[in-house]
Amino acid sequence: LIRFLLWLCLLGPGVAWSQPADPAWKFRLPDVLQEVSGLAITGTEEFWWLNDNDHPPTLYRTDGRGRLVDSIYLQGALNRDWEDLSTDNKGYFYIGDTGNNCNCRRDLRIYRYLPDSGELDSILFRLPDQGQFPPEQPWRNFDLEAFFWWNDSLHLFSKNTLKGGNFYTKHYVLPDSPGNHVAELRDSLFLKKRVVTAAAISDDGQTVALLAYHFRLFLGFIPSSKANVFFLEDYPAGHFLQGKVRRKGIPPYFIATQWESVDFMNPDAVYVASERTLFIRPKARRIRR
Repeated sequence: LIRFLLWLCLLGPGVAWSQPADPAWKFRLPDVLQEVSGLAITGTEEFWWLNDNDHPPTLYRTDGRGRLVDSIYLQGALNRDWEDLSTDNKGYFYIGDTGNNCNCRRDLRIYRYLPDSGELDSILFRLPDQGQFPPEQPWRNFDLEAFFWWNDSLHLFSKNTLKGGNFYTKHYVLPDSPGNHVAELRDSLFLKKRVVTAAAISDDGQTVALLAYHFRLFLGFIPSSKANVFFLEDYPAGHFLQGKVRRKGIPPYFIATQWESVDFMNPDAVYVASERTLFIRPKARRIRR
C-alpha cells in the first residue's frame, strides 16, 4: 500500500502537467504573421492562420498561446490576395483568394486543400451582379474578405468601401466543389459605419460571427478605428443575414488597429486577430458572445 501511495504521488503531478492548457485569453502572434488575415480553429492547440496578399502561399499553425508549431507551403497555389480561411467536416481547408479592393478582379478563387494527401484544387467563380470592373464608386461592393464553409456550401460576405460606400454587406453562396461557378446572391445587411473583414459559424450552425471595423482620421491626421463582432442567431436555414443581430465591441487600442480574422473557439466565444500596425504587433484575443 505504501508503495502504491508513493507511486500515485509521483504520477499525479506528471499527469496534471501533461494536460493541454486552455488557450490564452489574448496573445501575440509570431512575426511571420505580420499581415494575418484568416483564422481556422481546429482544436484548443490548433490555430491555423494565413497572411494576405503577396506573402508566400503558406498556412501557419500556432498553439493556443501564439507559439508557432507548424507551417504548410501550398505548392501550386498563388497568394494574390488571400483573405479568409475555413474548414469542413471532411478535413479540407478552404483558402479564399478573394481580396478585391480594386473591385476589378476577374479571377476570384477559393483553394480547397486536404492536408492528409496534399490534394489541392480550385473553386473559380464570378459574382452575378457585377458587370463593370470596376464599377462606379457608389457600387464598389465586390471585395470579398469574409467567408465560411457550411453544409456543402461556401458563404461569402462582401466588404463595402469606407469612403463612398453604403455599409451594406452582401451574402453570396457557392458550392464547395471544384470547377467554375456563378455565385448566388442571397441577401444583404446594413451595418452602420462598419465594413466586414472576416466571418465564421459555430460548429452547431446556430450562430454566425461577422467581424467588422471602421477607420477614420481623428482631427484630420490621427488614425482611429473601432471594431465589432456582430453575432447573428435565429435565422432561417442558410439565410444568416435575416437573423437577430447582437453587436459586441472589441476593446480599442491607443492607435488604429485592423482586425482581420475571426473563428469560434466554442459556441460561447470567438477569437479575433489583427494585423501589425506601426506600433502594435499582430495579436489575437478572445471575445465572449
